Amino acid sequence: MIEFRDVHKSFGPKVILGGVDLTVQSGEILFVVGTSGVGKSVLIKHAVGLLDPDRGSVHVDGQQVTGLAEKGLKEIRKRCAMVFQHATLFDSMTCAENVALPLRKHGLFDRRGARQRAEELLAAVEMEPFADRYPGPLGDGQRKRVAVARALALSPSYVLFDEPTTSLDPVSARRIDRLISSLARSRGVTCMVVSHDLKSIFTIADRIAMLYKGQVKLLGTPEDFRNSRDPIVVQFITGSPSGPLETT
Repeated sequence: MIEFRDVHKSFGPKVILGGVDLTVQSGEILFVVGTSGVGKSVLIKHAVGLLDPDRGSVHVDGQQVTGLAEKGLKEIRKRCAMVFQHATLFDSMTCAENVALPLRKHGLFDRRGARQRAEELLAAVEMEPFADRYPGPLGDGQRKRVAVARALALSPSYVLFDEPTTSLDPVSARRIDRLISSLARSRGVTCMVVSHDLKSIFTIADRIAMLYKGQVKLLGTPEDFRNSRDPIVVQFITGSPSGPLETT
């Protein structure tokens, strides 16, 4: 599991996280939600050591991530992969080469073996026909599926998704939802998802954590959120343009 223990993070005078306590249970799909700028992406970046907390700590399977040297972070990132909002593929490499890159980098396969494994992963995300295509001309949804295949290359226990359906058309967005659900249900991969997409949130989440003013405002099931009478939660769900969220 991933544990955030009293995590504080500020950038200059601006407090982003003001004492976040959150545990991501193994095998679940946990969504982190909240308004723009509330610190959702900042939070998940702590799990892979891209950011260190000003105070508090982060643990993955009992190992403290905070303060790890590069060698230790390398091992954490094998177990805990991240899919960024904009896919971050190399346009000078084919889709298969992008997916094979972590395998080659860590010396796990020779060129032929890495290619075979890349094709298997691309098939798992329904992108095998595009193995020899370059990412640039592909649609956003296709690029994100390739990014997921690359994230799975090292067989991680956890995959962190930063706004996986942003900018996607509804059909592509639902494909990504099905892919995330399949990772958790069929492969046992723990998924932590930052999202504003209410359709995704209420369709595939096991639990939802809402950040507000630097802390977890509500943690519960989708049903807990639907039944909440907290005006901040209600405003987020309904998208009302006026109310307490305006003060954040």
